[in-house]
Amino acid sequence: MDVIVIETTQLGDRSYLVHDGSVALVIDPQRDTDRVEAAARDAGVRITHVAETHIHNDYLTGGLELARAHGASYLVNAADPVKFERQPVTDGQTVRVGALTVKAVATPGHTHTHLSFIVDDGGQQAVFSGGSLLYGSVGRTDLVGAGDTLGLTHDQYASVRRLVGEAVPEAALFPTHGFGSFCSSGPASGAGSSTIAEQLASNHALTDPDEDHFVQELIANLTAYPSYYAHMGVTNAAGPAPADLAVPESLDAAELTRRLADGEWVVDLRRRVAFASNHLLGSVSFEYGTSFSTYLGWILPWGEQLTLVGSRTDVEDAIRDLCRIGIESPDAALGTDPHALAPRAALASYPRVGWDGVLAGLAPGDTVVDVRRADEYAASRVAGAVNVPLHELLRQLESVPAGKLWVHCTSGYRAGIAASLLQRAGRDVVHIDANFADAGPAGIPVDSARASSA
Repeated sequence: MDVIVIETTQLGDRSYLVHDGSVALVIDPQRDTDRVEAAARDAGVRITHVAETHIHNDYLTGGLELARAHGASYLVNAADPVKFERQPVTDGQTVRVGALTVKAVATPGHTHTHLSFIVDDGGQQAVFSGGSLLYGSVGRTDLVGAGDTLGLTHDQYASVRRLVGEAVPEAALFPTHGFGSFCSSGPASGAGSSTIAEQLASNHALTDPDEDHFVQELIANLTAYPSYYAHMGVTNAAGPAPADLAVPESLDAAELTRRLADGEWVVDLRRRVAFASNHLLGSVSFEYGTSFSTYLGWILPWGEQLTLVGSRTDVEDAIRDLCRIGIESPDAALGTDPHALAPRAALASYPRVGWDGVLAGLAPGDTVVDVRRADEYAASRVAGAVNVPLHELLRQLESVPAGKLWVHCTSGYRAGIAASLLQRAGRDVVHIDANFADAGPAGIPVDSARASSA
């Protein structure tokens, strides 16, 4: 048995190609299936089966289209209310994939109908746990609905115990989530690989002997998750259409200028340093990188037309990332010189500083705006800072204090997005592009939860 990992760092997830040297099973494929197909070609194997551990909440699956393209059996829980043909599987059922035996194990918790798969080649085992048992953690249990969270958390506690009991201790563990995905219930271990034995020794879901304590602790530590999750499960149950990864023809200057004037969403993909110094007035900064699609899908209104502005490479990569979360067919203006793209459009800029710049320039009447999540702010914050989490900013624009706004986050990335949104709304902004951990050492007064409770 060979397991090939297809990493999607942009969403913190992994898909898997599992084969016996001849035929292959694909588990939890992302919507851009060309990566899986390339891995199968490189391995010289034929895809005969595709399996889903659950109806995903954080991305659109490529499973249906992959199965159709290869004439493969599509293994989906018989209890999932899907609207397409599949090979229904149930708890305890086994399926042969060449020399491999694939056993479905019901592991409710992340969802009610979650399955894990234990793959055995007669000499070794591999456990594909989806959003059940992760490296050092488990999948979050609050995505189905608030009324289901308590019961699903108890289910998660029982499920991971059942799963490790079904597998041998030496079995390699291959979760889908836990590599930065908001589907994880807490910080994962950061490990790149693990076994059932290692998780038995270190995973809090397996080492905590008190189920009620585990449940209370997990629920208490659940944090905000992206709003676009609300659209993923519905689309996955219906069966997503094939991904369209084509780069559209570049908009001309007149059309780009019109979109800016009309207040449409024009998204600049350049680095936040370049954006701060020179950009099209009315555009917003979503620097292309591993966090791009998560924050864009979380923050901007769902379903509105987007125009991506940037290099062809960045636009091409952004289109791929966005298709994974169901943002379809964005338009594009290809180029990195704002003036050349729209010579008659107004240009803008704003200051970008470190913590020394805050010390030198913050004036009475100015406000430091912390756009981190509420749990981050509660743990430690700049004294006197106002917390407006980035994912709530567009809804809370009217409540942001008047005057000059000095905007910060943990690393500068989210603050860059927030500064651009605030400037688009007509506010006077300064982007604090610095690590929050450096604020105290730089001389910025910082309050912490411990100090506040003393």
